[in-house]
Amino acid sequence: MDSEEALEVITAGGIVAGMRGAFPPEVALPVSQVLMNEGINVFELMMNSESPIAAMQALKAEYGAEACVGMGTVLDTESARAALDAGADFVVSPAFQPTVVEAVMERDVLMGPGVATPSEAVAAWSMGVKLLKVFPIGALGIDYFEAMFGPLNHMSFMCNGAMNDQNARAFLGAGAVACGMGGWLVGDGTWSKSRLRSRARILVNAVRSARSGGV
Repeated sequence: MDSEEALEVITAGGIVAGMRGAFPPEVALPVSQVLMNEGINVFELMMNSESPIAAMQALKAEYGAEACVGMGTVLDTESARAALDAGADFVVSPAFQPTVVEAVMERDVLMGPGVATPSEAVAAWSMGVKLLKVFPIGALGIDYFEAMFGPLNHMSFMCNGAMNDQNARAFLGAGAVACGMGGWLVGDGTWSKSRLRSRARILVNAVRSARSGGV
């Protein structure tokens, strides 16, 4: 999946399900299957988790082109190249590091660097980045995002950090193209399928509400 295709899938669904911690392949696969059944098809494994490369490859092997599967918490070029060599459809980071951005973009893979200020956003966008991960925006709040987005509304932002169904709805309504959802959506790897299903349905409905103007 090239960068344009990955961006299209992420933007269409509006949800990136992030799995951090105890999500090896045998846990990530059943969790992702519940989410897939509810219409969530973008998954982010995390480098600082259990067997992240193996889990990412397991999801890619299971779903093929039906899902977009990438790697998060990529903090250096060595990790970026490991994720790329393993077939990541996208790479995201909590920080803006030009060397990591360059390493990913030269492979025509979607890169989402973390930005928290207009200066970082403009610098990353000027490098050709197509998706900015504004982080940790959940803690900063909707007022901060709206103030930042106003002069930068030609850019594509994915909102991450302390996200839930309520603020995801607000950020999407305010102009974000997607939200990265971690613990609120998938828990710690021990949640029941019914709990996962319930959270997924709440979130999918929140996205639909935001995009229909029902914030």
